[in-house]
Amino acid sequence: MVALDQVSKIFPLYGRPTDRLLESLPFAPNLHEDFQALREITLQIDPGQTFALIGPNGSGKSTLLQIIAGILEPTSGTIRREGRVAALLELGAGFSPEFTGRENVYLTSELMGFSRRETDQRLPEIAAFADIGAFLDRPVKEYSSGMYVRLAFAAAVHVDPDILIVDEALAVGDVRFANRCMRKFEEFKQRGKTILFVSHDLGLVKRLADQAALLIQGSVDMLGAPHDVVNRYVGLALAGDHRQDDQGSRHGDGTSQIRRVRLLDQAGRETALVRSGDVLVIEITVDVQRACSSLVAGILIRSRLGMDVYGTNSQVEGLAIGPLNAGDQLAIRFTLPCALTRQEYSLTVATQHSVIDARDLAGVANLEAKVAWNKL
Repeated sequence: MVALDQVSKIFPLYGRPTDRLLESLPFAPNLHEDFQALREITLQIDPGQTFALIGPNGSGKSTLLQIIAGILEPTSGTIRREGRVAALLELGAGFSPEFTGRENVYLTSELMGFSRRETDQRLPEIAAFADIGAFLDRPVKEYSSGMYVRLAFAAAVHVDPDILIVDEALAVGDVRFANRCMRKFEEFKQRGKTILFVSHDLGLVKRLADQAALLIQGSVDMLGAPHDVVNRYVGLALAGDHRQDDQGSRHGDGTSQIRRVRLLDQAGRETALVRSGDVLVIEITVDVQRACSSLVAGILIRSRLGMDVYGTNSQVEGLAIGPLNAGDQLAIRFTLPCALTRQEYSLTVATQHSVIDARDLAGVANLEAKVAWNKL
């Protein structure tokens, strides 16, 4: 559906607004500096694939989306798109602030090639999905950022695109609307639609995407399975004063290493299935590589949509772990009631040798966890 071959984008940067005009005069000197936002990007996104772009701010993700959407032209390289494209990019793009929400929906639909009669048929679904009430007939300039995104997303997904492009704009929506959007993504996937999205929610990337690319300073640093690409990104993010080991899924400074994680039932048996209302035990086995005065262990549970459900750590729960010597091996157990709805969840565990801000892994829900540790 989308193919890019050696795509680069260079923006001229001027020191003053008048320099652009002066440079256009005959025999004028070069008054700008070139900023290369993208460097020889080669990607192929297949029909029905959900593709994620991740990377730090300023890495070129939004520029690449705009080129794929046809808003910007590449400086060099070629791009090919097949099918109808609907794009929800940065907040403020696509809608006229003076028009009402309803008028902007009609305008968007007409630009996508739909007649007014076809838009009339789709409008009730769009209005219900956006759920902004009487504001549908108010000028868009009066909208909050959340209301704007709700209507923009509703309009984009209801024009039946072959390719849906979504930037980080969804981050301003509330939880209920985010769940609604996730269900729409799932529906699009089942219908064989192609989705390309940018997100800083790495759990969401692993949950939704079939393939992911990591952009660093305008270049593709890694292309592959979402889990592997996310791990690479996390490792690079910690690379300033930490290291990433050969496995690619462990990060840190090497003070401690997590050897094993087990999910146990109330009787202490290892399991992968826990019923709501049962007692849940998470056991972490840790090797201490270097002596330290204290250690903090934390857990984070995410839903199948990648949303944080519950998190805590030993410091928050008032448990001091330490002092510890190199060579010590610990078993740390988190015991909590399983007050979770029926679905699949992912579990992330971490240890850190220094005291951390309690807000870093503070509980999303109060499940009254108990933490204990002992040396093995």
